[in-house]
Amino acid sequence: MTSVVILGAGNVAQHLYRAFSNSETVNVAQWYNRHLDPIKSFKNDVPVTDDISQLFEADLYIIAVSDDAIAEVSQQLPFENRLVVHTSGSASPYDIDQKNRRGIFYPLQSFSKAAEMDFTTVPICLETLVKTDYAFLKTVARAISNITKRINSDQRAALHLAAVFVNNFTNQLYRVAHEITESQGAEFDLLKPLILETAQKVQELSPYRAQTGPAIRNDKKTIKRHLKLLTNEQHKTIYKLMTQAIKQTHGR
Repeated sequence: MTSVVILGAGNVAQHLYRAFSNSETVNVAQWYNRHLDPIKSFKNDVPVTDDISQLFEADLYIIAVSDDAIAEVSQQLPFENRLVVHTSGSASPYDIDQKNRRGIFYPLQSFSKAAEMDFTTVPICLETLVKTDYAFLKTVARAISNITKRINSDQRAALHLAAVFVNNFTNQLYRVAHEITESQGAEFDLLKPLILETAQKVQELSPYRAQTGPAIRNDKKTIKRHLKLLTNEQHKTIYKLMTQAIKQTHGR
């Protein structure tokens, strides 16, 4: 049984703990966080600690903290020459203190503590500085996910940036749409089948081929009508920017 120590208590850490708890080949030997409150409810299921000097010996240490805290946490680790990885999409493996073997264990997904998730569908992007560590790290990843990929830091940075567009920015557009429907007493829920259809469509088609709407048709009357309906100047700016981007992409 492979032993893992999780460091951190945020969204990623909690989902990793749940995923590993369902694994038959990986065991969470210990869970560390600098404050016990976020993890003390798990103390009957896994040893928890807020004393980093008392970490158990394990096969893998996963640092799942904010990017700014990775270096500090790794420097405080009370051992050397063990495999230590972080879960960040943008931080460098070199942010981990060089006294240990370093790597990346990046689950490419949006995590919320309250939301249940099938971790087997989450792509896990892997990188190691020591080549012989990769096969082991892949085995750990495969214990909780059906999708693992070896990528370099430049590719991971590009994926993380792209994820901001497809997830964070898209969710903000949902928020804008919610404000627009609320302003007229319309139901945002009526848009949910469209949201699902759009997401499903890009499973089969490229985003370029999947594009529809007044901008790609160069439907000037509809565009003008929409802009007239928008009373929020920020929403108008977003509409104009997105319309222009679609036109340029499709040569309209």
